[in-house]
Amino acid sequence: MNSRAARIVLLVVGVIALVTGVVWIGQGLNLIPGSFMTGNRTWFAIGLVAAVVGVVLIAAGARRRRG
Repeated sequence: MNSRAARIVLLVVGVIALVTGVVWIGQGLNLIPGSFMTGNRTWFAIGLVAAVVGVVLIAAGARRRRG
């Protein structure tokens, strides 16, 4: 995979992981109602991990050298 494609993949997957993690955090903290995850602290922890992974992937994609 060339450098440009790898950057795009890292950025897209990172943004998806970050957004998903933020939603799970909101549901785990009972801020977003309407799901079996609402108010369940386990989803807060899972969301926190997903959000951190997303930030790491975004940072990796942003730092990757342009080919």
